[in-house]
Amino acid sequence: MMYLYPNKHLNEYLRNNNNMYFVGVDVGTGSVRAALVDGTGRILKKSTSVTQTWNPEENFYQQSSEDIWSSCCKVVRDVTEGVPSDAVGGIGFDATCSLVVVDSDGLPLSVSKNGEREQNIILWMDHRAKKEADFINTTNHRVLKYVGGKISLEMETPKILWLKNNLPKNTFWQRVGRFFDLPDFLTWKATDAVSRSLCTVACKWTYCAGQALQGGCWDRSYFEEIGLDDLSKNDWSAIGNEVFEPGRPCGNGLTDKAAREMGLAVGTPVATSLIDAHAGALGMIGIGSKNPTDFGHRLVMIGGTSTCHMLLSDQEVLVDGVWGPYYGAIVPGLWLLEGGQSATGKLIDHVISTHPAAKHLKVTDDERAEGYLNGLLVKMAADKGLDAIDRLTEDFHVYPDFHGNRSPIADPTLKGMMVGLTLSSDQENLALIYLATIQALCYGTRHIIGSMEEKSKGSLNVQEILVCGGLSRNLVFLQCQANVAALPVRTSTEDDPVLIGSAMLAAAACKSSKSPAELHPWSSSLGNAIAAMASDARTVHPSLDLQEYHERKYMVYLEMLKHQNMYKNIMSRNP
Repeated sequence: MMYLYPNKHLNEYLRNNNNMYFVGVDVGTGSVRAALVDGTGRILKKSTSVTQTWNPEENFYQQSSEDIWSSCCKVVRDVTEGVPSDAVGGIGFDATCSLVVVDSDGLPLSVSKNGEREQNIILWMDHRAKKEADFINTTNHRVLKYVGGKISLEMETPKILWLKNNLPKNTFWQRVGRFFDLPDFLTWKATDAVSRSLCTVACKWTYCAGQALQGGCWDRSYFEEIGLDDLSKNDWSAIGNEVFEPGRPCGNGLTDKAAREMGLAVGTPVATSLIDAHAGALGMIGIGSKNPTDFGHRLVMIGGTSTCHMLLSDQEVLVDGVWGPYYGAIVPGLWLLEGGQSATGKLIDHVISTHPAAKHLKVTDDERAEGYLNGLLVKMAADKGLDAIDRLTEDFHVYPDFHGNRSPIADPTLKGMMVGLTLSSDQENLALIYLATIQALCYGTRHIIGSMEEKSKGSLNVQEILVCGGLSRNLVFLQCQANVAALPVRTSTEDDPVLIGSAMLAAAACKSSKSPAELHPWSSSLGNAIAAMASDARTVHPSLDLQEYHERKYMVYLEMLKHQNMYKNIMSRNP
């Protein structure tokens, strides 16, 4: 367990003051984390528990809901140790958008070809359902316009269709009780309430959240057309017929069983959940703002292995290659547009680790390769008499879609490109490729922003970029993104906005009777929780002297995309 503040007197302080605390739980790809957060958004304690993933064959990734739930209970017990149970105002969950299957008794139902009972989750990154996704996209059904025109094989209906088509009917399909998105499974385990989050069902299940003002609905014709019409039986009970906005209380709070497992009080409020990236957006959207309810001009980037780009709007704007808009998926009353890049941190790691000079970098034990290369770039620019490291790549260009393009082109077949290679293989060459790759990723974000703004005909206007995740710790990346977009880039002064976002959900669900309502500015409203708990921000400002340089580099980026498609067309011609 990690204490974010000195722990010598922390437990005594937690026991003897009259404050209210919130627990945020984040279920990531390989671990479960929890944080104890106070009413101002400060993280006081964190705990982590590793979870298991099975990879029985290429593109198949499976997990266990029992393993994940056990880890959730462990980390919650860790961070609430020493805290009076009546001082825990609520719990908020976020998780990966993975598919959980249980039988009619609520027990795990295997998604494995070999029937391993405990393996009842298809992980978000599982790509077994490519055939099913391709089939769904041939329908051109109206629901697909809310996923950028094409459904992803990582979404839930292609995965459910794969299960129906490939597992024995008598041992699987006829035994299915419920399908859950993982965030909704967690609130069900905690409360016995089968309600679903508007975030999960709208973003990953094709729920028609655009009809939220009239209560929302499943589109029966879509499920009939793709062969999943039996999910509509019993008023859609298998996939959810009660849908709540994020932050709304689930059921009657913690059940007796869940309260015992977590060491908390029965009835502790449990908030309607979020997908993990969306929790990061919630934790970031209000940082450093004097008006933390004015969200429409702030693009949030959640950057790690890949990057999500999230923009809230009070208008419904459809953008090709961008998921959404999803009504109420993060903040009630606002539409969410969600772009993305398939490989960002992973691409940076790749270009470093595959270069011949990587093994010769003089990296200290407490330094990452990126830190060393950032310093080397400064020295290289100084040696050349340049006013900024950006100009080192004038003759070297990268196109970054090594793992396909998610937004705004939505073409998984696109590849990476480099122009300007020489016979050099030294550290300076690695630093050059590293910098050009970062710049290319930043041009990709500019491409996404431009597509959103152009399609909105002026209603969307990004004025600042908020970055969290691993990329937010790379100062060269932050400065480059500011320079390329000609916009300020802000990061949180707290180190874990995802967990803060989950804690905000818990705060919104809190109905405290310990003291008057005016002492709890976060309660009963997600907007209030954002205003009370959003952190301060650090800001990186763009260098105006570099705008013309990056404008030319961006033109090269767009031409490289055109050329790649031209080369494809040339090579696809019949001889």
